[in-house]
Amino acid sequence: MSERATREENVDVVWSGDWVAERLGVALEGDGDLRELLGLALRRNPKRAHLLVSNVLGKHVPQRPSVVYGAGYGLGERVRALLGEEEARRAVVLGYAETATGLGHAVADGLRDAPYLHSTRRPVAGVAQAGGFEEAHSHATSHLLLPEDPGLLAGGAEASTLVLVDDEFSTGNTVLNTIRALHELHPRGRYVIVALVDMRSPADRDRLTAFAAEIGARVDLVTRSTGTVTLPDGVLERGQALVAAQEAEAAREAEAAGTAREAGEASASAPSAAPAPAPVTRVDVAWPAGVPDGGRHGFTPAHRAALEAALPGMAERIADALGAGARQGRVLVLGFEELMYAPLRLGTALEETLGADAEVRYSTTTRSPVLAVDDPGYAIRTRLVFPAHDTPADGPGDRYAYNVAGAGFDAVVAVVDSTADTPELHAPEGLLAHLAAHTGQVLLAVVPSYTPTPVPHSQESAVLPEPLRGPDFSSYAPEDVGWLLQDLSDTELEAPTEEREEAIQSGGAHYAESLPVEYQPSAEYQALFSAALETSAARIARAVGTVTETVLAERGPRPVLVSLARAGTPVGVLMRRWAQHRHGLDLPHYAISIVRGRGIDATALRWLAAHHDPADVVFVDGWTGKGAITRELAAAIEGFEASGGPAGFDPEIAVLADPGGCVRTYGTREDFLIPSACLNSTVSGLISRTVLRADLVGPNDFHGGKFYRELAGADVSARFLDTIAARFDEVAGQVEDEAKELLAADRAPTWEGWAAVERISEEYGIHDVNLVKPGVGETTRVLLRRVPWKILAKRGAGADLTHIRLLAEQRGVPVEEVDDLPYSCVGLIHPRYTRGATGADGKAVKGA
Repeated sequence: MSERATREENVDVVWSGDWVAERLGVALEGDGDLRELLGLALRRNPKRAHLLVSNVLGKHVPQRPSVVYGAGYGLGERVRALLGEEEARRAVVLGYAETATGLGHAVADGLRDAPYLHSTRRPVAGVAQAGGFEEAHSHATSHLLLPEDPGLLAGGAEASTLVLVDDEFSTGNTVLNTIRALHELHPRGRYVIVALVDMRSPADRDRLTAFAAEIGARVDLVTRSTGTVTLPDGVLERGQALVAAQEAEAAREAEAAGTAREAGEASASAPSAAPAPAPVTRVDVAWPAGVPDGGRHGFTPAHRAALEAALPGMAERIADALGAGARQGRVLVLGFEELMYAPLRLGTALEETLGADAEVRYSTTTRSPVLAVDDPGYAIRTRLVFPAHDTPADGPGDRYAYNVAGAGFDAVVAVVDSTADTPELHAPEGLLAHLAAHTGQVLLAVVPSYTPTPVPHSQESAVLPEPLRGPDFSSYAPEDVGWLLQDLSDTELEAPTEEREEAIQSGGAHYAESLPVEYQPSAEYQALFSAALETSAARIARAVGTVTETVLAERGPRPVLVSLARAGTPVGVLMRRWAQHRHGLDLPHYAISIVRGRGIDATALRWLAAHHDPADVVFVDGWTGKGAITRELAAAIEGFEASGGPAGFDPEIAVLADPGGCVRTYGTREDFLIPSACLNSTVSGLISRTVLRADLVGPNDFHGGKFYRELAGADVSARFLDTIAARFDEVAGQVEDEAKELLAADRAPTWEGWAAVERISEEYGIHDVNLVKPGVGETTRVLLRRVPWKILAKRGAGADLTHIRLLAEQRGVPVEEVDDLPYSCVGLIHPRYTRGATGADGKAVKGA
């Protein structure tokens, strides 16, 4: 290491937590090197105001790769000493996305022979899910476990020790949620929790002890440092206010700077040109074939040996691509979100290759929004903001690189996986352009995204189940729809709405792992449904006809309709009936499960490919809200094909109504009342929403669903279909004209709805787009299935919102009239729900 770097790291003038500590009264106390390990920053997160910023994790603060890797490796050596050589060889290491993926991998290296797996927020079609859990305080909470080897996490009497690695152990909730979920599926006798710092309160420590006794297992803890964070009363609200004030001041300064620049340019006779951005050059690092890019699907000792052998040569390729100045200057190796280990090891190898003349640093981009303050007493001095570039399953959004701008790097080596090497990465506002403005040279190293080897489809075809049909499953006629689901009618899956909401938001469960108790409407509400059906039947028939004619014109002559269960299924049945009534076509129609954050049912896709041409499949849904399912489906189809699944599925969705401007194929873009949104199973063939739980759904199973036979007396599914189909002839002329207009029009998605949702999320202090449900249909779902906080109604909206107002009144939820809303209404789920929270009384809907 250079003399300059040595001096820089030995000087500790100001603690990088002073700024937050002085303004919010946050106190950090602990053993000797705690303040050297951690600084403080403020995050834009409704669940936690402060952020502990690690100086050795390599996420937010650029650090020498050898220091980052050594921190994890050293913890792994301590675990190896704790377990003993034989048990360490049998252990399995599990790291947490996104911040601890590299740390966990380094811990596994320290154990020497242990296989490694990390959780992921990137669903991969065709890979069976071995588990999942929620992280309550995180900006993006859903974690998936997707090992290529389904036996990696297996338990039993002789099960190996499971080593769980996170960057910090603050309350213990995330780790306990994981152990509880995995222990129920695969019990074992011992767990070891590893973290850089243990910041738990005494109560949290007691809770871990009690938890270990409860499950009858030994739970050990290995950390580098121990301390506590003292948070004064009201720190969350004060922190949010401070973030808002700082961001407002930054906006004013940026506006003033822009105005001054414009004035200067106007008065200058020959304004000087802006400095040219740094060149961006691809470097082929020759990543070894067969070695995964990380632990998303597992990383074995054999993979580790192959990587170690290849690292020196890869580092030489990077060194050769660097200019002479960079080889003796400051070089940053910048990883990408969950992709932490590959760039870290490239960084350690480059550090050795360049030697003492160069100063190599390592950090990664992140999803987490953190306030930047250019003050020596604050841990996040600068930030770069750029669009996501890996088509994330939860939709587009900003991503961040901290402490890179203004850090004086002579070169930046950006390392991404091939999934993230997209046009967004190279766009004028993308990550590479931002980096080029702050360094002299940008190298792009693309590591191939590892694709697990799929089970040969010839083997799968023999075990794929057949679709379920009425009357044995659903009240629909057997020709109306084939359900690509497994029947879980005899499984107890329902939980009260308030318990589900608390579990989902606290990190105890994913929403698809249980079912809400089926709401049974009051007589007043049923009368409202009947009136709404009669009033809107012609308008719905028109939209059904328009979207069906569009599909037949563009995807005909015999498309295979595949509705997204369950909101899309009544629409799919109606589209099938229109095609039959107007054209004499008998179109196949199936219903398939897709789960936000978990992807589409890959087994169902394989069944479809075995029985139909994937190019003929048209996915159907009821309506769009903010477009999350639209993006989920596109990502799922891409991942399914990348994992070896049959190609040719078109991810475009055809919907009845597209108020969010998210699709090309729609019947209308008006946000109006679709009566099928007013009810649950009783207007959807008596079928529940779909269920995806690891202990119920195996790798060759369809996702699950329930048939509520006991609700037959309240079933209006057939009435809904018949009432609308009776209007087909009446609207046929209008449909013909509207379909012609649409086919000739520019129907490109505008994503107006997504932009509105992001704005509402910030304006109302929610900071989580998943808790903002736009449109009449989604708002109805919030009132029926979730714990609503408040309803935003477009000023002047009329009869389309009558049932919304009735449900809101019955649940004691305020309705706020607003202007400038692209939807008729928006439902806000309570952002910090517990059963004692204000804003929702937790009482059941009247008549339930």
